[in-house]
Amino acid sequence: MSHHITAFPSLTRRRALGLAIGAAVFASRPAFAQTAPLEVVATTGMIADAARVVGGDRVAVRALMGPGIDPHSYRQTRSDIAALARADLVLWHGLYLEAQMEEFLLKLAARSPVVPVGEAVPMAARIAHEDYEGRFDPHVWMVPELWASVVDRIAEALSAERPEDADFFAGNAARYKEALARLGNYATGALASVPEPARVLVTAHDAFGYFGRAYGYQVEGIQGLSTESEAGLARIRDLVDLLVSREIRAVFVESTVSDRNIRALIEGAAAEGHEVIIGGELFSDAMGTPGTYEGSYLGMIDHNVTTIANALGGAAPARGMDGNLSAGG
Repeated sequence: MSHHITAFPSLTRRRALGLAIGAAVFASRPAFAQTAPLEVVATTGMIADAARVVGGDRVAVRALMGPGIDPHSYRQTRSDIAALARADLVLWHGLYLEAQMEEFLLKLAARSPVVPVGEAVPMAARIAHEDYEGRFDPHVWMVPELWASVVDRIAEALSAERPEDADFFAGNAARYKEALARLGNYATGALASVPEPARVLVTAHDAFGYFGRAYGYQVEGIQGLSTESEAGLARIRDLVDLLVSREIRAVFVESTVSDRNIRALIEGAAAEGHEVIIGGELFSDAMGTPGTYEGSYLGMIDHNVTTIANALGGAAPARGMDGNLSAGG
């Protein structure tokens, strides 16, 4: 089935000028450059995955942060700086996710195409930071419907650099958004199978705020929005009381955050005579191993939804939406 849609029907004058300049620059390049893939560097694996899907064989994408890497504390290496400077296009999340890289990326944007794609999520859909005015929870990828806005921004950014491929990028983005919508429907159904009193998600840091809002879960992170914040003893005591009083039977570790605080919760609950298990490892700020289903955005979210639903007493298929998850979810 082929999809052909007009990429951007309501271009602003500035955007139209940008596309025109891009076309003029491209036309002036040597002939061999016309078939060379667009060199794209993305900060996170989630952005890189979307850029590969949307860009297809017209792009070559490098992700700076792999599995298990925490974007809140990541600092660019010497080789990262070289790759970022050479790239035709840099895609980063923004919303203060890459806190240690932001100053460098903003400086780079003065001379190269550098696009903060997470900022495509409409202001009205963002969750404001509790402690910092004008800042927002950056973890928008936790809800496929929100991530669709980012996919559109990625298609737009690729098209600005390769206007002649705009229809190709738009078609890929449209098909990908259909897959995101289907994943969102699966998430809604699977998570609704958890008994309402048990819809409490306790994790290492506060990465699941959008998830909780979308699916009706009370979300409690031991640390704040950034993994740089410290968890106090009072916070851990409060969460132990919550686990015991609500009879919550599972808590979750994250692939990018130490499990030390989660284990302290389990020990605290045990001291109160309440058994709590680790319900599984969730992908919060990074995806799974490259080349696996969990190493894709679709697989990352499928894994999280399925793991949470089953650990909290729901009835999701053990191998996820289409049976693609690793054994055990």
